[in-house]
Amino acid sequence: MFEENYEALANAIIKQAVKDFRPACRRLKKYPNDNTAQRTVREITGFFCSQYFEALTDLDGPALLHRIMREIDEKTGIT
Repeated sequence: MFEENYEALANAIIKQAVKDFRPACRRLKKYPNDNTAQRTVREITGFFCSQYFEALTDLDGPALLHRIMREIDEKTGIT
């Protein structure tokens, strides 16, 4: 039971990070000087590359981040 709850919480944290990252990244591509978007992207990028992320999951954080950024680029047509 504990392990299932831990996994659910870890997954929810990661999903929320992705959910917050996408719009901030799109905004930053459109408005490169947006300080709020810069901070959000920087913080979430740090999270995906952190030991905390590694403790939450066996996923490769930098690879996941790269995939998300590639998806954003494909959808927006902005590189």
